[in-house]
Amino acid sequence: MDTSDHRDQTVVIGGGPAGLTAAYELSKSGRPVVILEQDPTYVGGLSRTVEFKGFRFDIGGHRFFSKNQEIEGLWDELLGRPLEVRDRLSRIYFRGRFFKYPLEVSDTFKRLGPREVIACVASYGAAKLRRTPKPETFEEFMVAMFGWRLFRMFFKTYTEKVWGVGCDELSADWGAQRIRGLNLASMIRGALGIRQRNGQRVKALVDRFRYPTLGPGEVWQAAAARVRRLGGNIHLGKRVIRINRSGSRITSLVTSDAGREETWEGKHFLSTMPMSELVSAFSPSSPAAVKHAAGSLKYRDFVVVVMILDKPTVFPDQWIYVHEPKVRVARIQNFKNWSPAMVPDPHYTVLGFEYFCTEGDGLWDAPEDQLKAMGRAELGALGLANPSEVIDSTVVRLKRAYPVYDRGYREHVSAIREFLDREATNLQLIGRNGMHKYNNQDHAMMTGLMAARNIMGESYDLWRVNSDAEYLEEEQVEERQSPPVPVLGLVRKPEAAARAVEEDLAGNLAD
Repeated sequence: MDTSDHRDQTVVIGGGPAGLTAAYELSKSGRPVVILEQDPTYVGGLSRTVEFKGFRFDIGGHRFFSKNQEIEGLWDELLGRPLEVRDRLSRIYFRGRFFKYPLEVSDTFKRLGPREVIACVASYGAAKLRRTPKPETFEEFMVAMFGWRLFRMFFKTYTEKVWGVGCDELSADWGAQRIRGLNLASMIRGALGIRQRNGQRVKALVDRFRYPTLGPGEVWQAAAARVRRLGGNIHLGKRVIRINRSGSRITSLVTSDAGREETWEGKHFLSTMPMSELVSAFSPSSPAAVKHAAGSLKYRDFVVVVMILDKPTVFPDQWIYVHEPKVRVARIQNFKNWSPAMVPDPHYTVLGFEYFCTEGDGLWDAPEDQLKAMGRAELGALGLANPSEVIDSTVVRLKRAYPVYDRGYREHVSAIREFLDREATNLQLIGRNGMHKYNNQDHAMMTGLMAARNIMGESYDLWRVNSDAEYLEEEQVEERQSPPVPVLGLVRKPEAAARAVEEDLAGNLAD
């Protein structure tokens, strides 16, 4: 491809929520932009919607909920109509019983029984007495929050299925990001209506969310269409294999498509590709220490076994977390309950059995027929339906779906960031894999939005998104005289902070 006329463009690696949001923001302002997406068929990344014989399903479940009103409005703008509102129902399947999730004290204690409840409360009390001053691992963090007994029942098995390592090998950051402010004591206080010491009353995690009629991919297909109408370019099947740099800047990218290489020049570059792949693609090569840091970053891959059942109803939840150690499935999606339109005939149900694995292990490499058989067998073992009711199935694999927060990830990411700040000054990292941050969809979009605005002359610090905030879903209602809690917003770099205060108070900080 002759790119001589495109040297002023922004080149975006990846057509997921972050990349598409950035491209849309730039194209709305008349800025030239091109997206290079390695998938030959879909945009949306992990938020795509796949169709199989008229049945639709997500790669995981994707709720549309944000405390940032700009993002909420952007979803409607991209789709061209308001998203539908859904009542959330998700539960934990443990010991053959369903427990509400988020955990509710009355429900959990009722199903455990009085003897187990006493043991759990005693375990929590003991943990408080032996509490680690500064938890470093996920296990230490969760035991401090809930006690060893509840941790083992409701967090350990599922977490180890997802990440493939012991909870003592995961960083405490994972727990802090996902459930900050929630522990057994706060759950009990909330159930009793007792305010916390700071005057806050704990409120249950959000019980409603929005969702597109035909799945999340509908939003991102619409976003891609808007980018193209505004003059932006999106190319599918383009895998970045080399990143050329000169001095302290990126000059061009080289992609491969069925063995054919193309060069893409630009003035600005945004990357959502995994950090490990980004660093290994640099030419000239990155220093050994940086390559070591990149090679030390870990990811979890994802396999979903999708089964179509000749049965109108299986369970009422949108999804369930499977804490049974006797099966390998970690989470089960019921896509019909996300949106009835995901199923072309109401007499059928489509389930997604989600398995987390690592490329090269037995699960990832298993033949499709073996994975389908395992899904049917585990469906029966859990007592959810008769395997004979499965009339068709398919398998989807996705590499590097989830960046792992192991105990050394912070140091590795820091080393890479320091190198990029010096040697790739016109490159911004955005999105979940691009930043090796387990961001939600709205956080990923915010990084793309901020990066685009940086290109247009602003000065936002992308790394502050979701770093100092409560977990997105947790709401705390404060006293009336207290200001709103800033959970997600456009956080400018220190040098731009002074001129930004008035704008932030005007609305950039989310409620």
